[in-house]
Amino acid sequence: MNYSNQPYSPGGFQFMPPAIKTIIIINVAVFLLQFFTPLGAIIQALGALWPIGSSNFQLWQPLTYMFLHGNGTHLFFNMFALWMFGAEIENQWGTRQFNIYYFTCGIGAAIINLLATIGDPYPTVGASGAIYGVLLAFGMMFPNRYIFLYFLFPVKAKYFIAGYALIEFISGFGSRAMGSGSNVAHFAHLGGMLIGFIYITIKRAEWSFSGLFSKIRPSGKKRSGPRLHTRNSITPPVSESEIDAILDKISERGYGSLTAEERRKLLKAGGKK
Repeated sequence: MNYSNQPYSPGGFQFMPPAIKTIIIINVAVFLLQFFTPLGAIIQALGALWPIGSSNFQLWQPLTYMFLHGNGTHLFFNMFALWMFGAEIENQWGTRQFNIYYFTCGIGAAIINLLATIGDPYPTVGASGAIYGVLLAFGMMFPNRYIFLYFLFPVKAKYFIAGYALIEFISGFGSRAMGSGSNVAHFAHLGGMLIGFIYITIKRAEWSFSGLFSKIRPSGKKRSGPRLHTRNSITPPVSESEIDAILDKISERGYGSLTAEERRKLLKAGGKK
């Protein structure tokens, strides 16, 4: 089945996957503490992403700023977008891989924003950098899915995401060129998308230090060793315990976490050759 051509229906295997549920709960809890308790000023001072030159800057802020928001509308739209576009991604990748991707995008967005806004006196808050990374992932995974803009106009995901990126690019560099400040962290949004693109590109290429060393040889050629399986080899039947273990892995980490051998066994057990 080609998922990229299917109508968009958020949720996939789980309507509210574990990572997204936990992130939303923590964000709402921090928001309540931030705006409805006397701890609000302390949370803002310690948790927001302050400029590097500021006396308030701390090393943990590229992580903690993702859990603070400017107001209820800011929180709602970020969490809604996280669920709408992230649920199916987490179901595909698994909870662990989604968490790694989400926080990598968020922290990367913070670093890029710090470098791009040197001299600005204002702190940055919000999960938008990580959310834009999730948007980018959705556009790359399901480029031909239709998203209904304002719930009325169908737009393919790849064009929807590209349009968002273009708007952020123009807004960010436009405000810098005109010397006007903005309460929107455009460079954090762009940074989240950039880090997400790099991350997914690396994962798709399956780059790793061990992989690179195994492929590189003095002659510049790949190793051509013996095949582990031949065309005449007889594979043993798949046991019920193996299938149970594979299904548990899908439930915990998503179908995308399966190895080629595990997928073969699952298909064989289902009667597909």
